[in-house]
Amino acid sequence: MLSRNLLLVAGFGVLAASSCIGDEIPPLDFLTLSLEQLGSVHVTSVSRKSERLADASAAIYVITSDDIRRAGVQTLPEALRLAPNLQVAQINASQYAISARGFNSSTANKLLVMIDGRSVYTPLYSGVFWDAQDVLLPDIERIEVISGPGGTLWGANAVNGVISIITRRAAATDGNLLQAQGGTAARSLAVRHGGALDSDNAAYRVYAKYDSLPHTVRADGNPVLDSTERSQAGFRTDWRQNGGEVLLQGDLYRDTIEMAGSVQQKNTGANLLARGAWPLADGASLRVQTYYDRTTRDTPGSYTEKLDTLDLDVQHSLAEDAGNQLIWGGGYRVADDHIGNSALFAFLPAHRKLAWANLFVQQQRAVRADLQLTLGIRVEHNDFTGFEYLPSAKLAWKPGDDKLLWAGLSRAVRTPSRVDTDFYAPAQAPYLLAGGPNFRSEVANTLDLGWRAQVGAAWSYTVAAFYSKYDHVRSLAILPSRAFVLANEISGDTRGLEAWTRYQVSDDCVLHAGLLLQRAYFSGTNLALSPPGNDPRQQWNMGAEWNLADGHELDISLRHVGDLSSSTVPGYTTGDLRYGWHPSKAVELSLSGRNLIGPRHQEFVSGSSSQMLSPIQIGRTFSIALTARF
Repeated sequence: MLSRNLLLVAGFGVLAASSCIGDEIPPLDFLTLSLEQLGSVHVTSVSRKSERLADASAAIYVITSDDIRRAGVQTLPEALRLAPNLQVAQINASQYAISARGFNSSTANKLLVMIDGRSVYTPLYSGVFWDAQDVLLPDIERIEVISGPGGTLWGANAVNGVISIITRRAAATDGNLLQAQGGTAARSLAVRHGGALDSDNAAYRVYAKYDSLPHTVRADGNPVLDSTERSQAGFRTDWRQNGGEVLLQGDLYRDTIEMAGSVQQKNTGANLLARGAWPLADGASLRVQTYYDRTTRDTPGSYTEKLDTLDLDVQHSLAEDAGNQLIWGGGYRVADDHIGNSALFAFLPAHRKLAWANLFVQQQRAVRADLQLTLGIRVEHNDFTGFEYLPSAKLAWKPGDDKLLWAGLSRAVRTPSRVDTDFYAPAQAPYLLAGGPNFRSEVANTLDLGWRAQVGAAWSYTVAAFYSKYDHVRSLAILPSRAFVLANEISGDTRGLEAWTRYQVSDDCVLHAGLLLQRAYFSGTNLALSPPGNDPRQQWNMGAEWNLADGHELDISLRHVGDLSSSTVPGYTTGDLRYGWHPSKAVELSLSGRNLIGPRHQEFVSGSSSQMLSPIQIGRTFSIALTARF
């Protein structure tokens, strides 16, 4: 399946025919927070500093720990589906297509994803292998989802959005947790233990989890050989040192994915991250982070990969003075990538060492008490295109404590990956498809306009409009030999509207809804052979959360996704339902049903001929879950 995804990302359909800060909030408490308290939840992804959600001048949606719990989701991609400004489509048992503001595919490459500050980017295709990403969901504090460019602060490939997954401090997970889930959906078992290393200064937690994802089914009723077993374990420690805070954490994982021919795809990995943040003189601060990440992928008959990544990031922030603040820093990343090629396709050279370096600076200046101007620029260097420049400018007007209007203009790039420059199919000449030796960075110039407001004590909403102009988008060029080469001959624009709202009917009932409308217009050589993404023109969701009497909960949600633009995948509407019961503060039982409207529906398409003739369908699932804290 992954080999077909690599073919698809390069437009290989041609070849197929010839991818809340602080302590843990107890169950039932989060819903009782007022909208003012929810707006005071702090986020860090917009400005690289802690700020109130109500003051963040970006289209940012925060998925809280309680949102995840009450949705009854069992995987990280399912949790991301809660953000109305993301496009999430399930491809098979373990693979998803996830993007923001268009360009969605099984190997989408314009969305930066971080887990506790560690980028899960792969230089193979500039995207995320979602089948290898997992987090113990009860340990998530919040997920910050920004739709729109974030290149100035976060670098290349943060073209259309940034996802920052933030887990709880170790001190917030003291004690023990046992969680078991079963049913027709994923089956899982997770355990966690936390405690104090020092009563005043240090805490730790360790965890282990196991998941079994059942196979999917095709439209003709035949099963797909894609069932997945996943195991993961890890730890986190936090402690105070010299007035600052230090974090050390790590994970180990192993996935096995069923394939045809009685073989299995195997993904394994390990990571270790250290971060320290210290106050300096005169209110300044210093933040240093480093991590090591090792991943291996073995897809029999297609390819193997061993990737080692070492990253260092430093940030220095001057003291904020009456709305004025300067933040600057830099980083360096090296990767050692080994590919084991097959007869189907090859990466040439098979072994590459890659390096990225960056420097950034951002100045926030108060033009007046209610008006703030933010200017920033990032200079990056990569081994494919050399230096890239990522400037941005943003103006935010705050007419009241509960209202914010912002406008922004920025330049972002998607730098080349190994697929763009090193990919050849078949593995030996004569090639039918070849990487582009002069492949350029894809460029996006984006204008954002947004408004966030709270009306009274019960209603809050966000509306954001965007327009992006793209140049040098990846395309397929045809050589005189009739072979294809990857080029940059597509240009165009996307425009759209994002909106979400929350209305607190009473202390025990909340309604929420989200809407995404978008249009894309592209032109260029051989556009039909390599369309840039496969996206719906509209999607919406709505839901309700009730706290019933005596520790009972009821959660209902509906979602609609329109027809996909570059295939025959029709739109669908479906819904989820969850009932939860807390017989005590330490125990929670829940029953969940997902995709309840209609027996089955298709969400995405791959480039394989069997998928075209009989696509994978996503059907109803039911699960029961037990969570105990002691």
